[in-house]
Amino acid sequence: MALGNINDIATFVAVSKAGGYTAATAQTGLTRSAIGKSIVRLEERLHVRLFNRTPRSFSLTDDGRAFYARCLLILEELEEAESMMATRSEAHTGLLRISLPLVLGQLYVMPIVERFLQQWPELRTEVAFSDRLVDLIDEGFDVALRIGEPKYDSSLISKTIASEAMLTCAAPAYLAAAGPIATPDDLHAHQCLFFASAGRSLPWAFQRDEQKISFSKAARLQADSADVLCRAAVNGMGIVHLPAYLMREAIATGQLHVLLPDYQTARHPIRIVYPVRKHLSPKVRLFIDFLAGAWQRAPL
Repeated sequence: MALGNINDIATFVAVSKAGGYTAATAQTGLTRSAIGKSIVRLEERLHVRLFNRTPRSFSLTDDGRAFYARCLLILEELEEAESMMATRSEAHTGLLRISLPLVLGQLYVMPIVERFLQQWPELRTEVAFSDRLVDLIDEGFDVALRIGEPKYDSSLISKTIASEAMLTCAAPAYLAAAGPIATPDDLHAHQCLFFASAGRSLPWAFQRDEQKISFSKAARLQADSADVLCRAAVNGMGIVHLPAYLMREAIATGQLHVLLPDYQTARHPIRIVYPVRKHLSPKVRLFIDFLAGAWQRAPL
């Protein structure tokens, strides 16, 4: 595509936004006559009329509206490419503020963060560990890791980079004193410890064949810390439904036993979340790609 073609497209977009040739002169720095010639050249190349022009009105034609939508995307891509190259060196410097779930962050993300910092020595990171749902914008975080299905938020972008398997477990001492547990329905007769988000306990999901089962009840203990619930289960407080990675050691040492092996449990997506911005910060993009690449090579 010739350079003049891009200039004509940029002029067309400016005219469309401004609502007329005269109004577009301030934005483009062109005379009204030069703008008119640019639009005529564009219409001749496309073999369509882009504007409806009368002495009292000025509007896009149907073809003009369709072309305008595509041109906006093209110009935004060009602007982003220019911005990316202009700020490329900034990717390796500055402070990156990260919010991580407590146990997942400590066990599986921090080793990657350490390698990230070793590779980019001029970058600094501030890491906050919490199982609560932090407000990235109000609390000033660049990026966060979240577990579970996304809830719509127009201010955030969410990208799934891994998933976690869920297990239902209890301590041998609890099971010795409790009744049988053969199906999820049996859980109603037991002490269940639920993870809570924003004060609401999250139901447990099971599946056998094509049957999907959602289980919830009044919890003997609910908490917004998966680690706290795991320790309570080890101490015989009741049954938990938590990520497998969190209970792996307790299962291996016999402190917890896996229940309901004939029932599949839903895998929860692990998502990286960051605020919507016209141009993604290079250091944020660098970290997202680094973390996703690490987990792609060694799945969680």
